[in-house]
Order: sequence, then structure tokens, then C-alpha cells
Amino acid sequence: METAPGSYALELTGSPSGANAKSSGLTFSRKFVIAKAKYPKVELTVSKQFTEPNPDQVKQIDEDQKTKKDYLNRLTPERGWSGKFDAPADAAISDVFGTQRVFNGKTQSSHLGLDFRVPSGTPVDAMNQGTVLLARPLYFEGNCVVLDHGQGLLTIYMHLSQFTVKEGDRVKRGQQVGLSGGTGRATGPHLHVAVRWQGTYLDPARLIQLRLP
Repeated sequence: METAPGSYALELTGSPSGANAKSSGLTFSRKFVIAKAKYPKVELTVSKQFTEPNPDQVKQIDEDQKTKKDYLNRLTPERGWSGKFDAPADAAISDVFGTQRVFNGKTQSSHLGLDFRVPSGTPVDAMNQGTVLLARPLYFEGNCVVLDHGQGLLTIYMHLSQFTVKEGDRVKRGQQVGLSGGTGRATGPHLHVAVRWQGTYLDPARLIQLRLP
């Protein structure tokens, strides 16, 4: 979503190993076009503390930013996921990736995830196997769980009412990581899920649709 429209080249290079180590290897290149997209825009009302935080709240926001910068940029070299990624809840989608949001008529942000319409207390499941990288309350995200699936791929579960895992836990696909809620900057109970790959937020709906071996 953050890439400027234009023509880009996708390049892959493979280096041989073992008995073929002396060969030249393989290269692959293909050009593709990024087009300009139009995203829906919505106006939302939230508690004043999320658009006009006091000094103590600003301090908490700054501390959370440091925590996220640290944890969300950690890279586990090995692949941890296996097979397809499942939806974290069996529910309708209430908001899509890319929506432009205006909070209280002033604060603007892009919706970098997928919202599921679930009542508070609904079980939230891991989309694939991985390790719990983060499980703690954050100012905007509310009670938040981040799963590390390896190679820079993370899934993030926000606004939870309760944690059912702790940092360092290994989880399987479909294992419960928490219960949905409305903590943090939320207009009401729902589940917000984000997907982050090597520092870039991707559309969770696309990841769920992929047929992975």
C-alpha cells in the first residue's frame, strides 16, 4: 500500500550447493506494475485520550513505540510456519485493509489490518504455528499478541480482553492465543489482525487466501 505507482522488477537469485556448487546458479526476473488504488474513508469516534493524550499518556505512547520498534523488527532466520494460514476467527469481516480513518475529526491513519466482527470474549486462534514474541497491553493496540512465524513474518492480534499465552510460548495453528475485546483505540469489541513481513504490513486476507505447501 505504501509503494508509489510505477513499474518494478522482481528479481530472484539461487546459489547452488553441494555437488553443483561450482555452477553459475539461477536467476529470474519479471516486471510488474503497481497501480494507484482507492481506499474507502471512514470517520470514527473514540475516547479523547486517543486523539489528545495527556503528558503521562504521551510518555506511555513513546515507550510503546520503542517496544514495537525493538520486537517487531526482530528476525528469526528459520521458517516457523507450515502450510496455509487460517483465519483467526470464524466471523464476518467488518473492515478491510487500507481503509483511511479519521478519528474524532482530526487524527488520520491507515487501517493496516483486517477486522473481524466478533463480540467480546470470542476465542482468537493462531493463524499458523510460531512463537509468542509479544503478549502485553499497548496504548493503541490494547492487549496485543504478536506471533513470530520466522523469516520476518509476524501475525498480530489486537484489542484482546484476555491473554491465554505468554511471551516465549510455542503455539500451533488453531491454538487459542486470547479472547477478543475492545481494549486500546477501538470503537467497540472486535478483533484486529495484522500481518507484517520484514517490516512491511500486508493484507491479511491475501495471506489467508494463499495455497501454501
